[in-house]
Amino acid sequence: MPAYWIQPDVSPSRPASAVDCGEGRPQRPPAWQERLGRHLLLFLSPRLRRGPQADPPNGLAPWERFEIARSRDPGRLSALWYPAPQARGAVLLVHPWLDLGQSFFYQRGRLRALRQAGYHAMTFDLGGVGGSGPLPAGFHDGDLADALAALRARAGGLPVHLWGVSVGGYWSHVLLSRTGGVAGAFFEDVPGHLIEWSKRMIPRGMLFYLFFQHCLGRTYRFLDARRHAPYLRVDAAAYVSGERDRGVLPGETRELALRAGAESLLVGGADHLQALRNAGRKVPALALRTFERATATFSSRSKK
Repeated sequence: MPAYWIQPDVSPSRPASAVDCGEGRPQRPPAWQERLGRHLLLFLSPRLRRGPQADPPNGLAPWERFEIARSRDPGRLSALWYPAPQARGAVLLVHPWLDLGQSFFYQRGRLRALRQAGYHAMTFDLGGVGGSGPLPAGFHDGDLADALAALRARAGGLPVHLWGVSVGGYWSHVLLSRTGGVAGAFFEDVPGHLIEWSKRMIPRGMLFYLFFQHCLGRTYRFLDARRHAPYLRVDAAAYVSGERDRGVLPGETRELALRAGAESLLVGGADHLQALRNAGRKVPALALRTFERATATFSSRSKK
């Protein structure tokens, strides 16, 4: 049986030295530098196939396939809507950087757990993945913003939450440090920085990483999720990662949680994207508890 480490809730009132390393909220780089940074990030990233995703299995019915208009880039985002009866909230699930795209969520029970707890769920393919349009000109937080807007339109005033996995959770930090309207956030296997993750997993690109860090310093700082974490505009957040993940080190997850004033869970014996498989019900239970806490705050604020 794997061992679990849970860090208790941390007060949102944190000393400045533990919040921003003296630099404050990361400033977005100029458009040209963002475009160049995006191209460089993709240089060593896995190339993903595009094309329509398979339909969800029968056990996830009912569902509806639809498209989301993009506000910054050409094409549309392919999305799936999973309604829940008598819903008390809605959750956007953001997939990792895999060919599976949003079909990643057909497995491991996340969607079923959300529905059973009374949450509508929505998934979508990031730009350049699955049935969505081409890669964005800049970073992927623009696609996330469009997906959240679509979820809010369907949620009908219910509290909106986000569940991001790996890169899906990483880009969510960039968005949620600047955008409100999301009550709770749950993050699985989120790297503190994509370049640092790449150094561990693909060391042959070290010269490339050094160039990125020193020649595109503003973009490098902007891509540091640890700098965004203290500014997440959510009512509650939690993190989970695997003890044996070589790309997302346990200390990295702990630091993100501390900076966000969040709870965290370390799953013993788990590698990347294996926490839910190894931990069974503990991962969705933590996600649901996070959304419940956020909903309580959302409801009390709405009554004022």
